[in-house]
Amino acid sequence: MTTLVYLIPVALFLGALGLSGFLWALRSGQYEDLDGAAERILIEPDARDKEAPRSN
Repeated sequence: MTTLVYLIPVALFLGALGLSGFLWALRSGQYEDLDGAAERILIEPDARDKEAPRSN
């Protein structure tokens, strides 16, 4: 029974910490563009962005 006195506040604190971290990420725009990175990998780079192969 005495362990519950310690574990319940710790669990509530960790839950509040996780919720505040999620709300911070939501407000700072971390979830604004979920598809951008997934589609960016499929776009071909321009020819000028590619470096010519170097011969050693």
